[in-house]
Order: sequence, then C-alpha cells, then structure tokens
Amino acid sequence: MERDSQLELYGAVAAQLKEAHTKVRALQVPEGVRMALTRKLLVITAAAKHDLADTTRRLERFTTDLDEGRFLEGDH
Repeated sequence: MERDSQLELYGAVAAQLKEAHTKVRALQVPEGVRMALTRKLLVITAAAKHDLADTTRRLERFTTDLDEGRFLEGDH
C-alpha cells in the first residue's frame, strides 16, 4: 500500500514538473531568463530522486513565483 502512495506522489510531482516546464516555455521573456528558469527546474527535477518532500516544496515555491511574475527578481 505504501508503495502505491509513493508512486502516486511521484506521478503528481512529475505532472507538476511537466506543467512548470510548459509555463516556462510559454513565457515571453529574454532567452537568458528562460534558460535560468529551465536550469532551476532541472535542479528541482534532479532533487526528486533524493528527497521528494523537498522537491514538492521547491516546486510549489517555484510555480508560485512564476505565476506571480517574480521570475525576473533574484539570482537570474
């Protein structure tokens, strides 16, 4: 039973990552910004192999920032 819930969680995270990548590709921003966002998503994706809970938190924060237009701030 635990394995099934783990697989469901991985599936949900994978779907959220796919959606985030789609949003980044659709942004009308300079290529450098898009590349920086894509790199952040790749780091989040790689983290999923080691810590799914942390990945979920990071992905939610990334998506919120993206939806609220905060992707041009910070360390890009």
